[in-house]
Amino acid sequence: MNRQDPRLSGGQPDSPTMPMNRDPRQGRPGGHPRQGWHVAETQPIAAIPAEPGPDQAFEQAQTEVIRPVSPGKPSLLKASGSMAIATLISRITGFFWKLLLAFAVGFGVVNDSFNVSNTLPNSIFELLIGGVLTSVVVPVLVRSQKADADGGQRFVQQMMTLAVVVLGIGTLIAVIAAPLLTWIFVTASDTSNTELVNVLAYLLLPQIFFYGLSALAGAILQSKQIFSPPAWAPVVNNLVVIVTIGVYMLLPGEMSLNPVTMTDAHVLVLGIGVTLGVVSQAAIQIPALRSTGFTFRWRWGWDSRLSEFGGLALWMLAYVAVSQIGLVALSRVAFTGDAGGWSTYNYVWMLLQLPYGVIGFSIMTAILPRMSAAAADEDYAKVIDDLSLGNRLSTVTLMPVSAVMTALGVPLALSLFALRGETGSATTLGVALAISAFGVLPYALTMMQMRTFNALNDARTPTLIMVVMTVAKVLLAVLVAAILPSDQIVFGLTFVNSFTFIVGWLVGEAWLRHRLGPLGSRRFLATAGKSLIASVIGGLAAWGVAVGIDALVPGAAGAGTGWLQLLIGSVIGFAVIFGLMSMLRVAELQPAIGRLTGLLRRR
Repeated sequence: MNRQDPRLSGGQPDSPTMPMNRDPRQGRPGGHPRQGWHVAETQPIAAIPAEPGPDQAFEQAQTEVIRPVSPGKPSLLKASGSMAIATLISRITGFFWKLLLAFAVGFGVVNDSFNVSNTLPNSIFELLIGGVLTSVVVPVLVRSQKADADGGQRFVQQMMTLAVVVLGIGTLIAVIAAPLLTWIFVTASDTSNTELVNVLAYLLLPQIFFYGLSALAGAILQSKQIFSPPAWAPVVNNLVVIVTIGVYMLLPGEMSLNPVTMTDAHVLVLGIGVTLGVVSQAAIQIPALRSTGFTFRWRWGWDSRLSEFGGLALWMLAYVAVSQIGLVALSRVAFTGDAGGWSTYNYVWMLLQLPYGVIGFSIMTAILPRMSAAAADEDYAKVIDDLSLGNRLSTVTLMPVSAVMTALGVPLALSLFALRGETGSATTLGVALAISAFGVLPYALTMMQMRTFNALNDARTPTLIMVVMTVAKVLLAVLVAAILPSDQIVFGLTFVNSFTFIVGWLVGEAWLRHRLGPLGSRRFLATAGKSLIASVIGGLAAWGVAVGIDALVPGAAGAGTGWLQLLIGSVIGFAVIFGLMSMLRVAELQPAIGRLTGLLRRR
């Protein structure tokens, strides 16, 4: 439900296929004119000493401040802080409505069917226009605002006219082809209900159009350096869905699965209410758009600038298409297992994304403007330094989270999902979470690499990396279906999903090394090694606490026991991890914590 991925880079793109003959370790080659790319002023980010001595491991070195865009504009990092807060609240509210849905319908066929149907509009939207809107449109809009006498108004109207037509036609075709889309994602098995997926799809697929309007409005606002409405719009979406599920729970009886009918009040409330959430996500941005002076009118015709990003757009569409192949493979394999497997997979993936959404996103919003500015200036040595810094900050913050989630996966699931006394599904989810929690850090590192390629105006390489990841994902998913019993397929799928990010990280590392040269891997490995030692020991401490509490509390473990294990185990586990990291003098620890607390304090 959360559609936000603000791009903070710009500048004139180099051809993604053009070889680099200059030395990437040098600054701007002589004779090359400086690009007209600027980002908003940022707060300093503390650098890490190159070789920290015993008395200066945590001292802050000199910092840099990126030049401002224009007088009177808020700093980009202040905006990033606001976006980090919005992302945090969006993740929390998104998680809450998923939790509420599990409480309302359980982990069975209804939840599985809804998750598949609700995936369809996201997938079709990304294939139609989503990847383009969130990746390559903003820089073109910025240039039109600067170059056109009307501030880019006519160009934006032409682009919006084209987008509305494409979205409208695409949405209509998707609704008509709903049974075909269902067939692609769902196998005919005893654990699926294709009729329910079809009925919900008819109600949910109109979201495609409103996702498009929301993303387009967000791109226009971001091009004008207005970040809050696009960042907070998904929160409004989630709140509408929360109200929808509340109404669903008040309805008498249960949803009928035999027969499935469009007139069932449960089906109508769930389908229409969730779609209204996406409508509200788009509508909430209209007042901000109008306040900029923009007015919509139909503008037919083709502007040559729409062709400028055609190559980048095609690569982005290929990226999305390839990623959807992996999603389809996982979905079809999940439905060969026990009922509830697809819902369990989605809940696990949502939990794994939470640390990145709160921590990794905050780090990236702080690092990306510097990296993008350095890339625009062709200062690739600074690009490498910023990438290394982002990777190391991610490591010292996310690896401990991964360790504690591995140790306390079952208590975490019991505390959140054993709300009706049904511990079986919650335990399955907890085991799947523990098996796949190792993927939290590789996911963040892969995303950091993707943003690095974006900063270099290269949309081709991320697509090729996604091809490698998807091939690995599909082959491993087929292997999971072949060798694992039905009740363990979900464990295999969650493991495969996390493992493919290790594949993506290693492939991306090799590609960046080939393009930019050495990436400071020795320093990263030193930080990762110390963090790993501390995280393993702290994870074992958290696991020991959970085992001890389970032995002391009589009876079968439930939500109460899960909360006790989670709270005490987390406190002890993190205390041990960060205490050991401090003793091992992990130089990035203090700047990472300072960076996060600074971002979260900004309003």
